[in-house]
Amino acid sequence: MEKTCFRCAVAMLLLSVSMVCLAETVTNLTVDQSALLAFKTHITFNSEGAFADSWSTNSSVCNWVGVFCATGRVTALNLSDMGLSGTIAPHLGNLSFLTTLDLSSNSFHGYIPNELAHLNQLKEIRLEFNNFSGEVPSWIGILPELQHLVLYNNSFEGSLPEEIGTLNLTRLNMAENSFTGFIPLRIFNMSALRMLGLSFNQFSGRLPSTMGLWLPNLERLYLDNNKLSGIIPSSISNSSKLTILSLIVNSFSGTVPNSLGNLRLLEELFIGGNNLTREFSTPELSFFSYLANCRNLRLLEISLNQLNGILPKSIGNLSTSLEYLGAFGCKIKGDIPSEIGNLISLHTLSLDDNDLTGSIPTALRRLDHLQRLYLENNRLQGYIPTDLCQLKNLGDLYLNDNMLHGPIPNCLGDLKSLRGVYLHSNRLNSTIPLNLWSLTDLLGLNLSLNSISGYLPSDIANLRAITQIDLSWNQLSGDIPSTIGGAQTLISISLAHNNIQGPIPRSLGSLTSLQTLDLSNNNLSGAIPTSLEELRYLQHLNLSFNRLQGEIPAGGSFVNFTAQSFMQNDELCGAPRLQVLPCKTRTLQRSRAKIVSLLRYILPPMITLGILVPAIIYVLLRWRKQNMNRQDHADSLPFAWKRISYYELLQATHAFSDDNLLGTGGFGSVYKGMISGEVSIAVKVFNLQIEGAFKSFDVECEVMRNIRHRNLVGIISSCSNMDFKALVLDYMPNGSLEKWLYSHNYCLDILQRLNIMIDVASALEYLHHGHTTPVVHCDLKPSNVLLDEDMIAHVGDFGISKLFGEGEFTAQTTTLATVGYMAPEYGMEGIISTKGDVYSYGILLMETFIRKKPTDEMFAGELSLKKWVNKALAGSVMEVVDTNLIGREDEHYSVKEHCVSSLLHLAMDCSSDSPDERINMEDVLPRLRKIKVKFLETAM
Repeated sequence: MEKTCFRCAVAMLLLSVSMVCLAETVTNLTVDQSALLAFKTHITFNSEGAFADSWSTNSSVCNWVGVFCATGRVTALNLSDMGLSGTIAPHLGNLSFLTTLDLSSNSFHGYIPNELAHLNQLKEIRLEFNNFSGEVPSWIGILPELQHLVLYNNSFEGSLPEEIGTLNLTRLNMAENSFTGFIPLRIFNMSALRMLGLSFNQFSGRLPSTMGLWLPNLERLYLDNNKLSGIIPSSISNSSKLTILSLIVNSFSGTVPNSLGNLRLLEELFIGGNNLTREFSTPELSFFSYLANCRNLRLLEISLNQLNGILPKSIGNLSTSLEYLGAFGCKIKGDIPSEIGNLISLHTLSLDDNDLTGSIPTALRRLDHLQRLYLENNRLQGYIPTDLCQLKNLGDLYLNDNMLHGPIPNCLGDLKSLRGVYLHSNRLNSTIPLNLWSLTDLLGLNLSLNSISGYLPSDIANLRAITQIDLSWNQLSGDIPSTIGGAQTLISISLAHNNIQGPIPRSLGSLTSLQTLDLSNNNLSGAIPTSLEELRYLQHLNLSFNRLQGEIPAGGSFVNFTAQSFMQNDELCGAPRLQVLPCKTRTLQRSRAKIVSLLRYILPPMITLGILVPAIIYVLLRWRKQNMNRQDHADSLPFAWKRISYYELLQATHAFSDDNLLGTGGFGSVYKGMISGEVSIAVKVFNLQIEGAFKSFDVECEVMRNIRHRNLVGIISSCSNMDFKALVLDYMPNGSLEKWLYSHNYCLDILQRLNIMIDVASALEYLHHGHTTPVVHCDLKPSNVLLDEDMIAHVGDFGISKLFGEGEFTAQTTTLATVGYMAPEYGMEGIISTKGDVYSYGILLMETFIRKKPTDEMFAGELSLKKWVNKALAGSVMEVVDTNLIGREDEHYSVKEHCVSSLLHLAMDCSSDSPDERINMEDVLPRLRKIKVKFLETAM
């Protein structure tokens, strides 16, 4: 009995203890919950929604989004990148068990409250990418457990508290703020520190001579973009674990320490933008010999120093892993050593703006990975070596402002990767190689200030990506080819100071993005084409010193041009402000009178012919139509298409096997095939059991008969009888845009996506405005955008398209396009017009850079893709952009962000609910090209 009572007493005691612990846990969680709810009241904006929905008293605090618990207390708060804005509530200081506070990548502002000093267990504070201001509080230095302190990219100011140096931090990142004063010396004694980031501030003073002695674990050091001065301490080599050292854009002086060669793990060294010099004991830059010990070195930047020396042969002993060598603006003298050809991993070599002499070394041909070669603004002599043509990955070739002579190598045109060719201000004296005009992806070409002769070929139209052409101050002759209007992306062109003759081509008026046109100092004759009035972005025009005649156009941008644009053309006439003769209106009136008198004699017979000829044509056409109707329906196909039999298609596709199936659509399937064993084709087979398949085949035939464009899928042939109908199309080996957007095996960068959208816009601009009767695609979406072997986009699938008749611009239909891409007026009323395609294009443009379909499950109720994007544009575009495109640590983060933001603004202009408020494709295309040019100028 006593034993039983004892057991009961023990049980009651344990139960009592459990109840007390449970009550204490509940009480503690209630304290934490109250603190977090108070924090929530300081949040003024929440773009994610999940935060607001989750943080409710209806659920346990440990189940809230971003809240983590252990042993019955909140231990971590991670709300990074949730689109939050507001201030930090002082109540967070009540979370006494908190070890991690991560509010990074939001829009918080204000000060860090002093109450956070109570969080004695904090190990990590991450507040980067916010808008916090004020000074960093000194109490941070008394948090005993703190290991990571990241306040990167805010608006903090003042000096850094000395107390931070007493912490046992492994990571300290205070970059991109507005700190001033000296860097606290104690920071250089933090032996556990692995990463120190203080760049993009206004720190001044010198680095301590012993700085490397007490940082044995330091791996990454960023002190760039400050106002630091003095020498670079040689003791830095004692931080032997350093992989990244960045000291660029400061005021360091003295020599480059040879001891840097002791950093055997070093991968990135940035010391450019200082006042560093060479050792005066030798004319050679000896530090290269010591850096050869850094066998992992990938990036080396020493530009914009006062080195004033010679490149040693030992430069060839640098790491074979070296990818980037930047040494521009350093007053480097002498020849470029041939040993530089040993750096086989180089993708960028920048030796521009120096005093280099001698010839371009032929050893550069060994740099198989080289993409950018910058040797401009030196005193290089000799020929441009044909060895450069072996650099199959070369994109930028800058050899301008040297003393090179001889011909432009013919083989340059074989480098299909070239994007910029800048050979101006030399002594070159050949013709322009014809195959140079075949570089369809070339962006910039400048051959000015040479002695180049010859003609401009009609092949200039092949430059479909070109934005700048400068051939001025040469000896070119002949006419300007009318095909120049095919170089649709041109923004600037100068042919000034040559011997070019003939008229100004009207086709220049089709260069809708053109901003600068300089044709001065030639022998041009004839009138100034009124088509130039259509160039709405034209800002600079110079037609002076020619033999032009007639009236100067007065419309468009011509209202802004002054007499300087037209001087020394004695036969021009126009407004007095242009300092030319007034046009002879009386003579014109007399000429008109003569014309009227002449019409009295010839008009009656012309009217008679005008009645008889249409009547005769009508009879002939009626007879022809009656005869055609007796033939098989398939005879309506274009006569230029070569017929392919059903048997040939069976052979080409292996009997339409599943192995050759490329995809299926609303009216049939597409198969890959091979004709004659060597030509790849795509065969679109219509399923005639599906209602509407006959009509879809007819529509596609009708549309494809009338259109041809480089960004439309080309039709090769057809096969048609009563039981089988198929179209034979160009094969697109890279599949659809949809595949590239949503497959984990593929990825497109910003420039690739932008190029694709420019291609699609070019196709739509042609369909809508490229000929007398507009074509409306009606079903623009990622699966209908196909990519060829060069990743050039082609719009396909015209099965529900509409080819308007003359004078027709809208129509109605009962055929529905794809949900999510249809314009409102299409889905509700069946009204189709070119404006509907513009709407679809806007949705496609959003999807391409956001990587979410308009039918994504997240877009339910009132939320749509458009509304989501529009809301982000009012805040931060990073809330919606595809995370594969931009990362916070990207080198050109802000440039990329601005580019995508501009594109999404354009997408919103395309997808207005009202058709009248949408822009048209003639306006979309120039805006896309300007966005691309700005992106390339700042990011490349």
